[in-house]
Amino acid sequence: MSATAGRPRRSFHERASEGRRRARAVHPVRVLRWLRAGVLAMVAATALLYLLVSAQAGEQMAAARRTEAAVEDIEQARGTAVAAEAALAKVAATRQVTLIGTGTEFANDTARVNTLVTSAAGGNAAGNRGRTQFEYVQGQLTTCLQLANTAVRDYARSGPGVLDSARLALTAPRAKDPRTGEWIPGTGGLTASLTDLKDLQNEALDAQKRSRWLNPVYVRSLLVGPTAVMLVCVLATGRVVARRFRRFVGLRLVVALAATAAVGITASRLSRRDALALHQTPLLGHWLTTTLALGLLAVAAVLAYLGYRPRLSEYRFPRP
Repeated sequence: MSATAGRPRRSFHERASEGRRRARAVHPVRVLRWLRAGVLAMVAATALLYLLVSAQAGEQMAAARRTEAAVEDIEQARGTAVAAEAALAKVAATRQVTLIGTGTEFANDTARVNTLVTSAAGGNAAGNRGRTQFEYVQGQLTTCLQLANTAVRDYARSGPGVLDSARLALTAPRAKDPRTGEWIPGTGGLTASLTDLKDLQNEALDAQKRSRWLNPVYVRSLLVGPTAVMLVCVLATGRVVARRFRRFVGLRLVVALAATAAVGITASRLSRRDALALHQTPLLGHWLTTTLALGLLAVAAVLAYLGYRPRLSEYRFPRP
C-alpha cells in the first residue's frame, strides 16, 4: 500500500495557500537577485534582437533591391527587343539584305538584350523557376539571331519571308486559351517570354516584401517583447522592496526600463521606415544607429545593476 494512501486529498485552495507560504519563505534578497538577473537578461535580449533584426532586415531589403533592379533590366531588355525587331524591319524594307546583312542597329540591340538579361539573372529571386525562365529567354534570343543570319544567307533564294519569321520570333504575342481567353505563359516570341520573366520576378519581389523581417508587427513584437517582461520584473521588484524593505524602487531602475523601451520602440519604427523606403539608406542597421542603441542599452544594464545594489548590500535582511 502507498504511503500516501491514507492522507486526505487537499483542495486546490489549500495547495495554493501552501505555495504562497513557500514563496514568502524565500529570502527577499534571493528574490531580488532573481529579479535582477531577469532585468539584465531582458536588456541583453533587446540588444541581441536588435542586432538580429537589423541584420536580417538588411539582407531582405538588399535582396529586394536586387530583384527590383532585375525587373528594371528585364523591362529594358523587352523594349530593346522591340527596337531590334523594328531595326530588322528597316533592313527588310531596303531590299538590300544580301549587301547590308541584318544591320548594325539590329546587332547592337540584340547584344544589349543579352547584356541586360545576363545582368538581371544575377538578381533572380524566383529560384529554379526563374533560372529556367532565364535560360529559356537566352535560348530564344540565340534562336532569333540564328533565324536572322539564316534569312540573310538565304535571302536571294527565299526572299523576305524568311526575315518575317525572324521578326516574328522576336515579337510574336502569346497564345490565348480558347476556353478562358487568357494569355498562356511560355508561348509567343522573345518579348512575350521577357514579359513572363518579369511577372515571375515581380511575384518573387512581392514575397520578399512580405518577409516577416520586414513585417512591422513581427519586428515590434520581437523588439518590444523583452521590455514587457522587464516591466513585470520591475513591478515585482517594487512590490518586494515596498513590502519587505519599506522602500521605493530606485530611480535608476526606472530609467533603465525607460531606456530599454526607447531602444525597442525606436528600432521598430526605424524598421518600418526602412521597409517602406527600400531605396533609401537603411537607418536600423546603420553603424551610428547601432552604436547609439547598444550604448544606451549598456547604460541601461549598468543602471539596472546599480538599482538593485543598495537593497542587496545595505538591506540584506528584512526589517521586522
